[in-house]
Amino acid sequence: MNKLRFIILIALMGWSCLSFGQQLQMPQASPSAKISQKIGLTDVTVEYSRPSTRGRKIFGELVPYGQVWRTGANAATTLEFSTEVMLEGNKVPAGKYAIYTIPGKSTWTIVISKNTQLWGAIGYTADDDLLRFQVEPKKLSRKYETFEISFNNMTDDGADLSMKWENTRVDFRISMDVDPVVMSQIKEMVIDTNTQDPSLLYAAANYYFTSQKDLNQAYEWIKVSTDSDPKYWTMHLRAKIEAALGKNAEAIASAQQSMKMAEEAKNPDYISLNERLIKSLK
Repeated sequence: MNKLRFIILIALMGWSCLSFGQQLQMPQASPSAKISQKIGLTDVTVEYSRPSTRGRKIFGELVPYGQVWRTGANAATTLEFSTEVMLEGNKVPAGKYAIYTIPGKSTWTIVISKNTQLWGAIGYTADDDLLRFQVEPKKLSRKYETFEISFNNMTDDGADLSMKWENTRVDFRISMDVDPVVMSQIKEMVIDTNTQDPSLLYAAANYYFTSQKDLNQAYEWIKVSTDSDPKYWTMHLRAKIEAALGKNAEAIASAQQSMKMAEEAKNPDYISLNERLIKSLK
């Protein structure tokens, strides 16, 4: 009898362990999300959870005005930067931070916290704040059922981080000083070495052209690049620089060469770009 009881006890223990070891897979009420974006020379990553309205009134009720909000759901929403950045003109070192917000009817306070380990705003203290700044919310004609964070208005040196939920949108600018870094690289790799590398010369010329720097220097670089190793995209840049310098005849000739090479490569985009450039110069 004792042996039988022992066998039954072992069986029950095994069933119990198996039962507790199994878990039901169910949809999350606020699914987690992760978005990454290269902005200028900086990698920016956001990790957050996405609650939905589900028929509820959000701002002013579910999310009270004047109180610290986790800016999403579940664990704290985090922002990570691979280099130093500026948030609405405020300097923030490279690193990972939690982002909290204090919603208001006419003004929101954005809070950048050094503490990324909290569950939502539970345990939040202003002692961990790295930075606070204020932005104005915007009313949307379209309703966002699910909370969304995205990047918009991309430029070479910045982008807007946009938060949208219900009929409210809040943006703030992420920017960085790209020009000194790029110019330092151009000096080191192009100017100081007097390089003849066509790809480096093209890159330097393109930066000078798009940044409206010394066009004559850009022209010298792109001529060396295209004379030694012409490509349809490098010839198109040469044509644009020539046009900007008022060298229309040279620009048309370069654009025609670029278009011929693009046709051979079956690249319709550059065919169209050259057609439009030639038309504008005639």
